[in-house]
Amino acid sequence: MQDSKNLIKLIYERAAQRLLFLPHAVRQMMRSERMISPSEIRQIIANGEIIEDYPDDVRGHSCLLMGKGASGRSIHVVCAPKDEYLAIITAYIPTLDDWEEGFKVRKR
Repeated sequence: MQDSKNLIKLIYERAAQRLLFLPHAVRQMMRSERMISPSEIRQIIANGEIIEDYPDDVRGHSCLLMGKGASGRSIHVVCAPKDEYLAIITAYIPTLDDWEEGFKVRKR
């Protein structure tokens, strides 16, 4: 398993090459109650932290990043570094229904 420092470095490298927003991510970002911009996604990639790692994901090694968007709201981004780009799988606004305070730990 890749350690988080190597994974975040790979995420930065692939994001610098190109971001590819998968259709599911675009649909989730455009929901009226979310309206997450591509610039907010870039901000999360640049300043967020890995809170979950999915090395065995069927889409390839991916992870969940958490960070703050433009207005200071918490945003989660699931991404997967590929050979020539960073795939943005989904993005959403976490809620206290599913996450502990701070939105870094899932409720059991």
